[in-house]
Amino acid sequence: MEQGDAFPAPGILPALDALGLEFLTEIFEVEVGRHPENLAALGELGHLYTKLGKHAQGLAVDRRLVEMRPSDPTTHYNLACSLALLGETEACLDALERSVELGYDDLEHLLADDDLAAVRGAPRFQVLVKNLETSRGSA
Repeated sequence: MEQGDAFPAPGILPALDALGLEFLTEIFEVEVGRHPENLAALGELGHLYTKLGKHAQGLAVDRRLVEMRPSDPTTHYNLACSLALLGETEACLDALERSVELGYDDLEHLLADDDLAAVRGAPRFQVLVKNLETSRGSA
């Protein structure tokens, strides 16, 4: 290798990142297999699936988390994100509305979250945003 050559080679870092995510995913899959009630591990597994583009698997995890924590606004929000990534607009908006009903109110995150890009133009999404803005103004 010559002194001017880049190390690591350009293009290898994304592959290494993906390999690391796959490794972590396997660890969390084992943990969840052994301890299915471990909500933290299950949540992390769902996030890893999403990062890896395994959206159907992420959706399955999010559905499971909603079953385990039906009154948690964040689990419904994450479910909405998974549904949006899979193009399930109406189901996504149902989950998002439920999340807000349960107390989700992070408008900035909602508007910036790339997972929800596919539903931002939907009239129901716009109504949800306006309702959050209104409730924020009256609080």
